[in-house]
Amino acid sequence: MHLVHRPAPQVGDVARLFDGRRLRLARQLAGLRKNALAAMIGKTPTAVASYENGTKRPAAATVAQLCLSLGVEPAFFLSGPGEIDFSERSPHFRSLRSTTQISRDQAAAYGLATIDAAASLERHVEFPEVNVLPFPVDVDLEIIQLPERAARELRFHWKIPDGPVGHLVRIAENQGILVVFSPVQAASVDAYSFDSRVRPVIVLNPVKQDYFRQRFDVAHEIGHLVMHADSEPGGRKIEDQAQAFAAEFLMPAEQMRDILPSSADWPRLSQIKQTWGVSLQALLYRSRSLGVMSEVTYRNAITYLSAKGWRRQEPGVMPALEQPSLMAQAVSLLEEDGVKLGDIAYEARVPLSLLETIVARTPQFPVGGSWGNGSDAASLPHGVSSILSASRFGKEG
Repeated sequence: MHLVHRPAPQVGDVARLFDGRRLRLARQLAGLRKNALAAMIGKTPTAVASYENGTKRPAAATVAQLCLSLGVEPAFFLSGPGEIDFSERSPHFRSLRSTTQISRDQAAAYGLATIDAAASLERHVEFPEVNVLPFPVDVDLEIIQLPERAARELRFHWKIPDGPVGHLVRIAENQGILVVFSPVQAASVDAYSFDSRVRPVIVLNPVKQDYFRQRFDVAHEIGHLVMHADSEPGGRKIEDQAQAFAAEFLMPAEQMRDILPSSADWPRLSQIKQTWGVSLQALLYRSRSLGVMSEVTYRNAITYLSAKGWRRQEPGVMPALEQPSLMAQAVSLLEEDGVKLGDIAYEARVPLSLLETIVARTPQFPVGGSWGNGSDAASLPHGVSSILSASRFGKEG
């Protein structure tokens, strides 16, 4: 099996077939506002907006400038077989107030690039079928039992036995969910998730180097995928429901009531933490919510935990983060057949450096720079240098 290598499209051809949605995606990946990109290419923000909404096509020289400024190949701006956008369904971000719109746009664009990469890989490598049990929960309902019931039903549906949940990232991937680490540039939005016509995706925070909190994040986002497919993201109630789902999924009430101590027995809690793969804070909260620990005992325990600095870093051995492997294994299979990562990036129309982040098993921390910060002539995308030298700017199509 080999990817078919075709000549890279010329910038002039790309200008005639230019898809403005792809420009918006590239701009958001780079974390740029329209006015910032306009200044980089010597155009007005209105012109950039017209390129993105399709009312105007950029000339070949402008396409070349866009490639240079955004760090993408000309082919990036060509339409795919079926574009995905978030015009109707937004990702489930934790808090819409604590992050900027440009950060959320960048994170959402990264999610779309992940789908592009996965769709390309799936042309050559078979992925597990999507097996996410839908259990819609009305966000206006205060009944906490519904998210807990959803968690119990999913454990049964996925054939998870009683006791601690195993490698949760691997379980999610085996059920057809894509799990990836966010690039550092988009880490401010924390973990998030979204569904698409291709696959559901969970994006993990790369700077949260905490095995226990990562597992809770994954369970939280699975809750969104199960319960909130048609819900408006970001509200307090929807987040509380996802938290209740995650708590029941990782710490089933029927099994935890007889295990959790009614007092702040730190050695016992530490043992449960290591066995069940959840944090001390999660165990304390669960103990209180199940009525095992009184409110006063819980508050005293949290106060002690804060005074010891354990809210930031809990004591004990920190296991290595659970690693995504689905897309990394797909890439390895293709590379064994002689297909280079650059070939996959070209077919997926995703910048190579970005694809390396998407398919990585561990968080990636680039030495410097990011997508869209420009490049020198020696590293221009294919076909761009000659266009720039021939004409700085042309008449727009």
